[in-house]
Amino acid sequence: MSIFSRKKIVPAYPGFSWLSQDIHSHILPGIDDGSPDIETSLQLLNSLHDAGISKFICTPHIIGDLYHNTPQTINDALGKLKKAVYQNGLDVEISAAAEYMLDDHFMELIRNKEPLMKLSGNYILTELSYATPPSRLEDISFEININNYQPLMAHPERYPYYHNNYEAYSRLKELGFLLQVNLLSLTGYYGKYVAKAAKYILENNLADFVGTDLHHFNHLNVLTDTKSIEMFEKYLGHKVYNVFPSISQHASTGT
Repeated sequence: MSIFSRKKIVPAYPGFSWLSQDIHSHILPGIDDGSPDIETSLQLLNSLHDAGISKFICTPHIIGDLYHNTPQTINDALGKLKKAVYQNGLDVEISAAAEYMLDDHFMELIRNKEPLMKLSGNYILTELSYATPPSRLEDISFEININNYQPLMAHPERYPYYHNNYEAYSRLKELGFLLQVNLLSLTGYYGKYVAKAAKYILENNLADFVGTDLHHFNHLNVLTDTKSIEMFEKYLGHKVYNVFPSISQHASTGT
């Protein structure tokens, strides 16, 4: 029996017509700080499907001192969720990549030529620490580039050390990073300084991608709120986001 016949979490509000797919979420069950189990994952997916998103690239954290995910742990969780999606008749397409913290563990992976979880083609999703600015970002970006990866920087608007230096966003682009803004940032969910930075990035045409960064039902409720949808339409409705150069390439591992 489908879980959707007995439980509905969030009322549907159609929207997101400008979003070809969500490329940043933590919906895979039980492997990071996102969804804790398959039932929660299905409810989150179902609600976003009702809101107008039907294609998802799940991106669990890989952080050296916290979440030791590997292609195997991620693909195992993906397989379980895909099976549950099929069994419950949910009309969504899901694949998996990862959100890589640019830490010593990441540098070890890339120097050892370990296959990275990719969004599409050679695109990888990366993030920085919120606590301290990166000290070796030029070196890290060089290593990424010589290994033929195209990095996306997740939620640059959320890093507090950039809030008094908006030129840093242009510098990230110069280093080869594409910028991915969180939708929740626009709503003020993370605070006014993050919202201001997100709007700056979008208004100055520095944003290449956007994502839900969905972890839990609190995120879901804000994302699907009528006022949020209207704000997204205002800032994002003029183009279609998250279309990779080759739509035939999906999230994968290796080359």
